[in-house]
Amino acid sequence: MTKTITLAQGNGGQENNELISKVFYKAFKNDILDKSEDAAIIHNGELAFSTDSFTVSPLFFAGADIGKLAICGTCNDLAMMGAKPKYLTCSVIIEEGFETRELERIVRSMKKELEVNGAIVVSGDTKVVPRGSVDKIFINTTGIGEVLKKGISSNNITKDDLIIVNRDIGCHGAAIFVAREGIEMSSSLQSDCESLFPQVKALLDADIKITAMRDATRGGVSAVLNEWSKQSNICIEVEEESIPVSDEVKGICEMLGFEATALANEGTFVLAINHEDAPRAVEILKTFESCKNAAIIGKVTDTHLKKVVLKSSWGTSRFLDTPSGELLPRIC
Repeated sequence: MTKTITLAQGNGGQENNELISKVFYKAFKNDILDKSEDAAIIHNGELAFSTDSFTVSPLFFAGADIGKLAICGTCNDLAMMGAKPKYLTCSVIIEEGFETRELERIVRSMKKELEVNGAIVVSGDTKVVPRGSVDKIFINTTGIGEVLKKGISSNNITKDDLIIVNRDIGCHGAAIFVAREGIEMSSSLQSDCESLFPQVKALLDADIKITAMRDATRGGVSAVLNEWSKQSNICIEVEEESIPVSDEVKGICEMLGFEATALANEGTFVLAINHEDAPRAVEILKTFESCKNAAIIGKVTDTHLKKVVLKSSWGTSRFLDTPSGELLPRIC
């Protein structure tokens, strides 16, 4: 551990995992927390419970803003555990001098996204701090959801499962970078920020055998797959050519040296689905406009336990490691 906190320790990758395990997990250790899921399953398995804070810069970007992000982020964590978002809290820290009309715009985005999830804000807190104490506005949302399907867990993945992504990856991280750096592009690139409960509900209604789900936020798909390989003591073999990446994201990655699999997402999730149901799950996902590129990208083996193997179209293989170093700060 470093003696002082660095930006890299907030990127969702290797340094972030170390910070969480050696400081927070060490202090707060308990059976629920040890499961390391997107949301805690509580109250005899009937409820899912999650919290998240949002500090994105810029506040408004192609496809979303910090308000939509705050609702999607917490509601999606609940949905990943097979739960319907029901009740949220909203706490806001606002810098002195922040424009009221921008605050109202953010709150309208939150209201709209709550309606998508069928959820309501039932409690909250507001603080206003002197100029320079925060960067414009920080938002925390905490959510409770009703578990519709029990037993979904990233600790239970086996060789019976195939790995799926619901759409093309990396759009959020790429869009944030373009907006922050003022890069002008003649393209339709925008954040994938979206509420995932409608997609999850469609899978549950079709009785798809879901083993695990995880939204690929900080650290991207790479972080999710590496976490899963360690949690379930498995090897995940991924076909590089099967991973859907848009031309815009590919271009940004090639230009700036990013890995698409390490870029953050806010409407992209990874699924471990029983091999018998995987093709049908992809068909269901493709009925959603944003999921036309849903695909099976890999399988579970025991070749290299606790590792992710990326297989190229040339027949070569390499380990896909947990992202490390400072990636894109302030992406959520």
